[in-house]
Amino acid sequence: MHALISHNNKNYKIDLSRPLDISITLRGHSSNVIAWSLDAPRIEPHTEGEFVGKVSAGASVNFNDISFNPHAHGTHTECVGHITDAFHSVNEALTSYFWLSELVTIAPEKYQDDFVISRKQLQYALGNKKRDAVIIRTLPNTGEKRTRHYSYTNPPYLLEEAAQFLAAREVAHLLVDLPSVDREKDSGSLLAHKAFWRFDGEIRETATITELIYVDNKISDGTYFLNLQMASFENDACPSRPVLYGILQEE
Repeated sequence: MHALISHNNKNYKIDLSRPLDISITLRGHSSNVIAWSLDAPRIEPHTEGEFVGKVSAGASVNFNDISFNPHAHGTHTECVGHITDAFHSVNEALTSYFWLSELVTIAPEKYQDDFVISRKQLQYALGNKKRDAVIIRTLPNTGEKRTRHYSYTNPPYLLEEAAQFLAAREVAHLLVDLPSVDREKDSGSLLAHKAFWRFDGEIRETATITELIYVDNKISDGTYFLNLQMASFENDACPSRPVLYGILQEE
């Protein structure tokens, strides 16, 4: 099944029958991906008196309570409300869901005691391409990213200059396979978040950051249409399911 998408006076044919899901599934188990020193998410039958919401326990339906944090427990999309005093909802920030995107693979480079993604690396990876969204897959890239416990591991992150570069390119949506675009422990500086959203200037209220994705090695670097699917939460962040579609034809 094919679809024709018009973007910036060009038409793109995509194959809707071949979605490439780059999200991490949330599971109520210790094997779930975890960041920020939290415990595992919980998915368990609701109990009330003698009622247990589980068919195998005698209920007529399965009726689960779910407890999780979108920032810590899986693929999530966040808006500038993540770092503002005033409330901003990611549910209002995103009103369109298909974006011309570029998938790039980058090996974070050594910087002081950390591994980082620099402006120079992004410039090389993107060249002169202008994209609505940029998806960053980091090396090494193994399936362990789906279950990794990131707390206290100081994962790679983006330098402020890298986020500034993306904002200057008017990249509206940034997706990374890391728990954060910023350093795990940075005393609240959040330099990359602030640079990407232009926090100290004209804030980019419709720009989003998606973290904790996983891009399988079978998916090649290149240009795709991104379908950024989000749960309908009135919150600074919510669980999301980014899906890529290959471009069959450009006119």
